[in-house]
Parts: sequence; C-alpha cells; structure tokens
Amino acid sequence: MPALRSVVAGKDGQHVGHMNELHDTIRLLYNGSSQRARRFRYGLIVFDTLSIIYFITTAALPTTQVLAALNAALGLLILLDLAARFWTSDNRRRELTRIYTLADIIVIASLFLTPLLIENLAFLRVLRGLRLIHSYHLLRDLRSESLFFRRHEDAILAAVNLFVFIFVSTSIVFVLAFDEQAGITGYIDALYFTVATLTTTGFGDITMTTPGGKLLSVFIMVVGVALFLQLARAIFQPSKIKHKCPECGLDRHEPDAIHCKHCGEPLKIETHGSTAA
Repeated sequence: MPALRSVVAGKDGQHVGHMNELHDTIRLLYNGSSQRARRFRYGLIVFDTLSIIYFITTAALPTTQVLAALNAALGLLILLDLAARFWTSDNRRRELTRIYTLADIIVIASLFLTPLLIENLAFLRVLRGLRLIHSYHLLRDLRSESLFFRRHEDAILAAVNLFVFIFVSTSIVFVLAFDEQAGITGYIDALYFTVATLTTTGFGDITMTTPGGKLLSVFIMVVGVALFLQLARAIFQPSKIKHKCPECGLDRHEPDAIHCKHCGEPLKIETHGSTAA
C-alpha cells in the first residue's frame, strides 16, 4: 500500500507539474514581452478582425446549417480564448468585470443559442459588435512598438469607436425596422439610415415612425455627432505621443520632447531613431 500511494502521488505530482507548465506558457503568451508572445497577440488581432468581418457579412443572412456550424466553431474559439485569459489572470474577479470579458460572454451566448431560438434571440446579433472592444486590450503592443500608432493613437481609437457605434446602431435599426427576409438590401438600407441620421443629413426617404424608433434616431444623432467630432479633433489637433511623466503624471508630449512642459522633468520617449512628423 505505501508503494501504491507513492506511485499515485508521483503521478499526481507529474500531472500538477504539467498543468503548471501549461499555465505559465499560456500566461506568457498573453502577457509576455517575447517575440513569440507578440506574434501570438497579433494573431489574436487578426482573428478578431476576421470575426468582425464575418459578423458584418452574415448579419442579414438567414441562419442555415452551414452558418450554424460556423457560429459554433467561432464560438468555441472565442470560448477557448476567454477561458485561457481567465485561467491565467492574477485577479479573476476583476477579469470577469472587464468590458471586453462581458462582451465575449455575450458573443459566445449569441453564437451558441441563436440556432436554438432564432427569432427570440435575433437581437443578440446587435451585441456581436462588442467583440471589437477586445481588440482595444490587444492594441497595447502597437503602443509599445509602433511610433506611428503612438503619434496617432487618439485618431485611430476615435475611428474605431465611431465604427463600432455605426455597426451596432445599424444592427439595431435592422432588427427593429426591417423584416428578417429583407436580407442584404435591408441591412444596406439600415446602414444608409444610420449614417444619414448620424450626420444629421436627414434625407427622409427612410424614417422611423414609432416612438421607440424616433428616440433611437435622437440617440444616434447625439452620440454619433459627438463621436464624429472626437474623430475630427483627433485628426486635426497637433499630434502628441502618450508617455506618462514620472514626476507630474502628464501623459501627452510632443514626439521630440526631452523635458515635460508641465514640471520640467527629463523625459525618455522612445522614438526608434525617428522624430519626423
């Protein structure tokens, strides 16, 4: 019996060792600074981009067996990504409350449940656009490696914010104002209405007649204009690099700054040998 317990304990210890090794490997892929880890995270950005294109192109299509299978496969991949992040997180409670984690949970639910209750869960198609939020977290590599991204970070993120808003608003309009049989034509009309409302052009050929639809139009106008102005401001204002001053905390400086304008503290801004605008 002691020999048997020794063998079992040895196998358990070996299993724990393998699990710890796997945990460390995955954690380094998500949070490490090696070239392998950066390539892995860039791969996740590519995956996010392709999944977003898939969501957009299939938003107005009826659910077939092929689409149901693709949804299940995509949902499984996103679930594995979510499980890996949660398993390797140092603070799982905080990880669970982050916006992009909640977005992933909603996306997974919509992908797995929509084939079962197509009509009741059609509105969840709207929330698939929240998957874009996950890419914000992954773009931290661009901030550390790309001088172009650091200089134009505000404009890039403002453009992404505007794109997310247009996509989500278009999906809401399509679900509320068009029949599922409207297909791609109906989705294009929903996009047309969203952009016309956002820019306050208001051609009037497509309108909302219900109180809820009119309130939605007001929401699109108010929020959309604010996001559009944010993008314009980010594009036309002088470009600055995000670099936190260790003394006063000021986090915006000119690309060639060597001292903080606020407190005079010496700065060491990475420029990769280039300070050209």
